[in-house]
Amino acid sequence: MIGETISHFQVIEKLGEGGMGVVYKARDLNLGRTVALKFLPHLSASSEVEKQRFHHEGRAASALNHPNITTIYESQEANGQIFLAMEYVEGETLKQRLARNPVTVQAALDIIIQICSGL
Repeated sequence: MIGETISHFQVIEKLGEGGMGVVYKARDLNLGRTVALKFLPHLSASSEVEKQRFHHEGRAASALNHPNITTIYESQEANGQIFLAMEYVEGETLKQRLARNPVTVQAALDIIIQICSGL
């Protein structure tokens, strides 16, 4: 997938993978910005229920506007793949942060407050 162009997005690198999809860093060729693309896994893409659930996730997230929640730009199907295009946020994951250094009680509280604020 890296190096491919899907719709108007050129895939740069894989960022991660989870239960609801695979996320890639990409370049929006129309607007000239870096985005994150979240793809529905191929096995789930054949299920109408999973497709609807994925699109519902995109609609629900796109209705939110909060500093601790990524902005959804669009939900799309191209080249037989279903994906969400969203704001790319530079940084490290919580897992990476915790592995880097022990977290103080104050730092843990700050992280928890940000998570709860987003929820």
